[in-house]
Amino acid sequence: MDVCERCVMNSCCSEQQCEAVSPSSSGGSLLIIGGGSAAFSAATRGVEMGAKKVTIINDHLPTGGTCVNTGCVPSKTLIRAGEVLHRAKHNRFAGIHTSGKLVDFAAVIEQERRLVSDLRQAKYLDVIRNLHQVELIQGHATLVDANTVAVDHQARRSADHILIATGATAALPQIPGLADVGYLTNESAFELDRLPESLIVLGGRYIALECAQMFARLGSRVTLLQRSNRILPTEASDITDPLTHYLMDEGVEIVTGVAAQKVHRDHGGVVLTAHVNGEERDFAASHILVATGRKPNTHNMGLEKIGVRLDQNGFIHAGPNLQTSLPNVWAAGDVLGRHMFVYTAAYEGALAAENALTRANRLADYTALPWVVFTDPQVAGVGMDEHQARAAGYGAEVASLPLEYVPRAIAAHDTRGLIKLIRDRNSDRLLGARILAP
Repeated sequence: MDVCERCVMNSCCSEQQCEAVSPSSSGGSLLIIGGGSAAFSAATRGVEMGAKKVTIINDHLPTGGTCVNTGCVPSKTLIRAGEVLHRAKHNRFAGIHTSGKLVDFAAVIEQERRLVSDLRQAKYLDVIRNLHQVELIQGHATLVDANTVAVDHQARRSADHILIATGATAALPQIPGLADVGYLTNESAFELDRLPESLIVLGGRYIALECAQMFARLGSRVTLLQRSNRILPTEASDITDPLTHYLMDEGVEIVTGVAAQKVHRDHGGVVLTAHVNGEERDFAASHILVATGRKPNTHNMGLEKIGVRLDQNGFIHAGPNLQTSLPNVWAAGDVLGRHMFVYTAAYEGALAAENALTRANRLADYTALPWVVFTDPQVAGVGMDEHQARAAGYGAEVASLPLEYVPRAIAAHDTRGLIKLIRDRNSDRLLGARILAP
């Protein structure tokens, strides 16, 4: 059996998962609030499950959600642009001279914008164009009850099941003055027409690290400020310490243990005052980029009014079958606050639609969920690391191989990083892996 078209589009499941449930005629209807990967995966799966009607209501935002518009696609193409420039300037091979120069940042951004537009059309709008059961509506949806929404507080739409897949957006830390200085997020940084002369990056995880290295390679002077004592604080130090040194070797200033106090504008730029190891320091730059976390798009939707349970941060609480506190209301994607990856959202959207329309009650399984941070070298992981495994009660044993012993890395004259496998010594089961490598 070939992998289904939905899987190819969204990279959300395997052949075995596709074979687990065969399409059936449910005759039910599904209303989806949101317009990203979870929403479109749910729509296509709903059609496969025999839904008589699937309605997508997207809140006046570009169709496609975070990944294609303000996340994966724009960031990765700009990261590659920075990589081309960096490698041209830093050639590892004798007898070969290369050089590179950024001559038109606006042209780089315009190429990125065209790519975003093309993929939004090809991977989202074109997918549902020929699905006559699917209707796409632009408007803000407010839940009236477990089966009804009001669009822009006017027209009402009803369905047997409602799926909330509204995603998340950048969260703003509570730093006095930050809201007044004209900060950047991933939603605005990729739309700049001029390269920042200098940049303060607040944060030390995926988005912060990728943007810091990208802008530094394109020519900005970058200072990354992280609240905890390490970047990627949930990962082991044998991964984060080398990555810190590699980024600093490229000119990215990384300061950890930072307690931001206030932000203000000065001489046309931005100044952030912080306590670092008990001392007050000022950090100045032309721009400041906030990458300190995400917040759910659950405001002004009437969720709590009808009884949908939210956590303390506003993310929707859903069970492992993706059902919320209301039987006919489901949730998928970043709005859950669990694993904010495009392929996870696609997986959850399809699973939620399937459970809603067939009552299959399949449970989401994240045991072998892979992830990557697209720095250079990249950081990749799957399963648990040794600390997580030991905390879970396993007799974790680590096998680690530095890339300086890998012939392919030696031949490429780039031996940065390591490969690490974690196993349970009692059962010989592979529990997880981490790779720091180009």
